Amino acid sequence: MNLRKILVVEDDPSIQELVKVNLEKDGWNVQFADSGEAALLIVPGLDPDMVLLDVMLPGLNGIEVCRQLRNYSKTRSTPIIMISALDHEEDVVVGLEQGADDYIPKPFGVDELRARIETVMRRSGAAPAASDTETIHIHNLAIDPIRYAVEVDGKKADLTRNDFRALLMLARQPGRVFSRKDIIVGVHGRELDISERSVDVQIVGIRRKIDPEGEIVETVRGVGYRMREEE
Repeated sequence: MNLRKILVVEDDPSIQELVKVNLEKDGWNVQFADSGEAALLIVPGLDPDMVLLDVMLPGLNGIEVCRQLRNYSKTRSTPIIMISALDHEEDVVVGLEQGADDYIPKPFGVDELRARIETVMRRSGAAPAASDTETIHIHNLAIDPIRYAVEVDGKKADLTRNDFRALLMLARQPGRVFSRKDIIVGVHGRELDISERSVDVQIVGIRRKIDPEGEIVETVRGVGYRMREEE
């Protein structure tokens, strides 16, 4: 039987042992890296099914590791959960903006960790409907849900994973207005304890890359955002 592989990037031996004992009970092959640099060396050969990534690491920090993993073709869609003793909202937002699927503040309970891992795995591994795999052509955009790729006038746009999810959500239902809370849930699969202001920052970033004039992704004052319908 091939066990699911999880790479735990954590330099605290006590947390390593806690994670190992409990995740092996759930059928995981648990591998460790105690620095960001070590993680990036291990990933190509391991090809993990999940990465559990501490933010505060010696050398390269977890946010930079997350960014590099999202830029690497083999881990572009690998589920990543970030963990950190830092519970400030800005750390949560930065981690999620770099493509993390979830964020768990330390200290965390084992049951919470196991539940979060399984939730993220289910969400990332759900079989898409046929219509959900088709490239969307709208305005001057081509949005490919399989490759997580966006082209603007035939040229590749470099969006983060979560920016892509937000754009795809809007593009699938042009004209529909999504509240900021809708977008948070749509991107992350559940409500997170982050401010709705983070969505505004995310939309600004998306527009900068695909829609500098704000003509495609429209603001609906007091409500949220929508993809403008084609005429």
